[in-house]
Amino acid sequence: MNRIFFDNAATTSMDNEVLQTMMPFLTEKFGNPSSIYSYGRETKMAIESARKNVAKILNAHPAEIFFTSGGTESNNTAITASVRDLGCKHIITSQIEHHAVTHAVEHIAKQFQIKVSYVNLKPNGHIDIVHLEKLLIESKEKALVSLMHANNEIGNIMDWHIVGNICKKYNAIFHSDTVQTVGHFPIDLRNTPVHFITGAAHKFHGPKGVGLLYINENVRINPFIFGGGQERNMRAGTENLYGIVGFSKALELATKNHDADKNHILEVKKYFYDQLKLNIKGVDFNGDVWGQCLYTVLSVSFPKTEKSEMLLFNLDINNICASGGSACASGTEAGSHVIRVINYNPNQITVRFSFCKHNNKEEVDVVIQKLKEVL
Repeated sequence: MNRIFFDNAATTSMDNEVLQTMMPFLTEKFGNPSSIYSYGRETKMAIESARKNVAKILNAHPAEIFFTSGGTESNNTAITASVRDLGCKHIITSQIEHHAVTHAVEHIAKQFQIKVSYVNLKPNGHIDIVHLEKLLIESKEKALVSLMHANNEIGNIMDWHIVGNICKKYNAIFHSDTVQTVGHFPIDLRNTPVHFITGAAHKFHGPKGVGLLYINENVRINPFIFGGGQERNMRAGTENLYGIVGFSKALELATKNHDADKNHILEVKKYFYDQLKLNIKGVDFNGDVWGQCLYTVLSVSFPKTEKSEMLLFNLDINNICASGGSACASGTEAGSHVIRVINYNPNQITVRFSFCKHNNKEEVDVVIQKLKEVL
């Protein structure tokens, strides 16, 4: 039986066209971009061409685009710099951020001894905008607001124009983890009030190990990694040449085919949702499923039984990949911090199914059949 991969919010398969674009830089075009001879110059040109392409797609200036090792490094850089270089002495975030943000915030807050506030969440998992503004009004210090554009577990999308304009009003720095939306959502940075955004190529059929950090041109920060003068003195270390070229190509393909891919994935998600409701008794869903939500993500809660506690393990045995809001197979009960905050119910087991352009309804039928057998 072929593997069914319904965990595309964790990672995606790399497009063949992306691999073909990268191949020359893995073979004959191997020069160090910092070298002054022609081998180095041609690879340097490839990086700058990728930067211009990414900037054009995101409607940013090439000087605002920096390549990193991934979303985690980008988030850490933005959060650290906001406190260390931009004078933020108060961080406002939420309890459902990715660990790359929550753990970075905890570390920086401890290191610099600054206050952290958590914005309230509505029952459906959306940010309470009124409470966010209240926190900013009451903040006696310059604040960093770090809120993700779309949640990786439940898929909720935040209105970052509203949040960005509130931050502007109170002179706060706004950082948004956009790892789940770059490559999946039309982004126009010229017309979005945000100081930092982050991305990772492997979320939209690009290579792993390469990410994006957008730094608004009005912001001046110091490097997070020191050494050579790469990335215009902002990130030391020999560039991930083929990764950067792959990032650019993957983003280009994702943007070019966005509407068709979105419509196809939405169809798969809707069909899966309908089939679950039809076939699985007591099934429930988390987040704003058919409102402001990623078309790629469906967070499902099943009634907790002896059988459902081993659900991910049993799906894995049947070559079906999904991820848990509950660490079923490992014997731990830690579960998902996101589900625990917005919808804690000890009588439910949560599984995230996330889709890509390669998934189809036939795969959904197989998964539904296996769920019926297992449950």
